[in-house]
Amino acid sequence: MIFISPPFGKYLKFKKAISINGSYTLNPRRGLLIQILKTLRYSYKYSGWVNKIGLRNPGIQQAIDYYDNSSVISIALLEEGEIPQIIEKIPKHMNIELNISCPNAGKKMIDVGIEKFLNEERKWCILKLPLTISMDKIDEYYRLGFRQFHCCNTYPVEEGGVSGRYLMPHSLRLIERINEKYDDVVIIGGGGIQSKEDIEKYSNAGAKYYSISTLLFNPWKFAIFYMDYLR
Repeated sequence: MIFISPPFGKYLKFKKAISINGSYTLNPRRGLLIQILKTLRYSYKYSGWVNKIGLRNPGIQQAIDYYDNSSVISIALLEEGEIPQIIEKIPKHMNIELNISCPNAGKKMIDVGIEKFLNEERKWCILKLPLTISMDKIDEYYRLGFRQFHCCNTYPVEEGGVSGRYLMPHSLRLIERINEKYDDVVIIGGGGIQSKEDIEKYSNAGAKYYSISTLLFNPWKFAIFYMDYLR
């Protein structure tokens, strides 16, 4: 199964894919279009896309208003005390991905108390992990009850957050480490996937699902990928 990661997950839906929509915060963070125009660039230095969008979004209420069971809503926690407010707002069956590692938010993401989002009605309650995470931290999330991990989020650099091919070797190593330690987790592998060969790399590392995003900047490569996996 393929996941369509943000930002494209908000706009694209396919029968053979799950769209991840977000990331949403409790309150609106204005200026999405301006930040895209100002900061989204392809970097030859990193062989990937760089941005400083910084979680600009209309707020979690919009995600609730337009939610359907075929998608996953990405949620980012910026302040202590937001968890009970968001839990009270969102449906118990809403599929979510907790974005605990956005490098462009301007502050450290909140992860204390995130186990409160876990419940039996929710098919997907995914943690999107940073590339820089330690196994000790993953062990902590595992003890809290999390079994679905998305490897990985953008990598923080001076220019912003890097996504695309730059992430692949780092993401593959982290997937291998998680897979070697735990046999009851579901890993979504992503970062630079553009072809069947890339899917095979992630599969061999231990991923059971695969996420794409920057592939959609290249219509020709996406058309080939679509014929292989999404039609």
